[in-house]
Amino acid sequence: MPITVGVVQETFPGERRVALAPSALATLKKAALDLLVQNGAGLAAGFADDAYAEAGAVLLAARDEVFARADIIVQVRALGANPDRWSNDLALMREDQTLIALLEPLAAPDPVRAAAERRINAFALELIPRTTRAQAMDVLSSQANLAGYKAVLLAAEALPKIFPMMMTAAGTITPARVFVIGAGVAGLQAIATARRLGAVTSAYDVRPAVREQVESLGARFVELPLQTHDAQDTSGYARPMDQDFYRRQAELLGELIAEQDVVITTAAVPGQRAPVLITRPMVERMAPGSVIVDLAAERGGNCELTRPGQTLCHKGVQIIGPLNLPATVPVHASQLFARNVAAFILNLVRNGRIQTDADDQIIRETLVAHRGQIVHPRVRQALGL
Repeated sequence: MPITVGVVQETFPGERRVALAPSALATLKKAALDLLVQNGAGLAAGFADDAYAEAGAVLLAARDEVFARADIIVQVRALGANPDRWSNDLALMREDQTLIALLEPLAAPDPVRAAAERRINAFALELIPRTTRAQAMDVLSSQANLAGYKAVLLAAEALPKIFPMMMTAAGTITPARVFVIGAGVAGLQAIATARRLGAVTSAYDVRPAVREQVESLGARFVELPLQTHDAQDTSGYARPMDQDFYRRQAELLGELIAEQDVVITTAAVPGQRAPVLITRPMVERMAPGSVIVDLAAERGGNCELTRPGQTLCHKGVQIIGPLNLPATVPVHASQLFARNVAAFILNLVRNGRIQTDADDQIIRETLVAHRGQIVHPRVRQALGL
C-alpha cells in the first residue's frame, strides 16, 4: 500500500499557515504518495478545500480520522512548538506513526519525551542542517525571509517619517536611517527591503564573513573592534559568545544605535535565549519617534525592554516585539513551507518505505524520537539524559 500523508488544521493561536499548500501536492502524488487533508486545513492561509481536491487529495471532515489513516502527519507546529495544545494531537497518534513539523525540541524537550513514550517517530524541521543538499528543505530560512520583509514594513508604519529621500517644492526630505543587527536570512531580507524603500541602511553581524552579502545589497557593513574569528559554528549559525563579548559589543553599538531612526534586530542562537544587545540606556539615547523591531522577541528579545507580542513606548522610542511574523503572510509562507516539507518527505520516503537511515545527514540531524527512544544527542542533553 502507498504511504499516506495527512495534513491537519493548525491549532496554535494565531497560526494561519498550513503545512502543505495545494501547489506542493503534485510532486508528492508523482511519488505515489496518497494525501489526506482535513476540511478547512488551508482556509486561514487562503486555500479552499476544492483546491486540495483538484490537486488529488482526499478531504476528511474529522481531524481524528486524518490521524487514524495517515502514516505521516505534517504540521507547521507540533509538540513544543504548540505548547498549550500539543498533547491533544499526540493522544490521536499511534505507535510507529511519523510526525514532521516544527517541534522546538531544544527549548521545550519534554513533549519529545512524551512522543517517544508513545513510540512516535518525530522529525524536527528546525534542526535541518545548513548544507547545500538541505537548502530545499530549510523551513527556517524560507520563513525568516518573510519575517525580515515584514519587520521593515512594521517599522515603516510605526516611524513618524518616510523612508526615502524626497525632493519637493517645499524642500528636501532626508532619508530614514535603518540599522540591522544580524545578517542572517532575516537580516539580509530586512536590508534589501529597507533599501528598496529608500532608507540609508547599515548592518552589523558578529560574523565578518557576511560583509560581502551586506554590501552586495547596497548597505554599509559596520565593523566593531572585537575578536570574532570563532563567531560562526559549522552549521553557519552564529555561535553564542561570552558575557564580556556582549558587554563590549553593547558599548560599541550604543554610539551607532543613537544615530538611527530604525533598528531591526535578528540575532538568535538556536534553542537558546536570544542575546541582549540593546540595553535600556541605549534605548534612552535614541531620538523620540525612533523604532526598534525585535525579531528575536520569541526568544526573549535582543532588546532589554522587549515584551514578546507587544509594542511599548519607552521615552518616545517604540519597541515592537512581533511574534510569528510569517503567519501574517500565510499564502506565501505556506507555499514556501510546503515546498520545504515536500522536499523533506521525498528524501524520507524511498521505494515506498519511510527511511530512518542514520547515514543520511538530513535524517540523522532532524530525527529526535524513534522507536521509543530519544535519539538526538542535543535533545537528550536538554533532558539531562
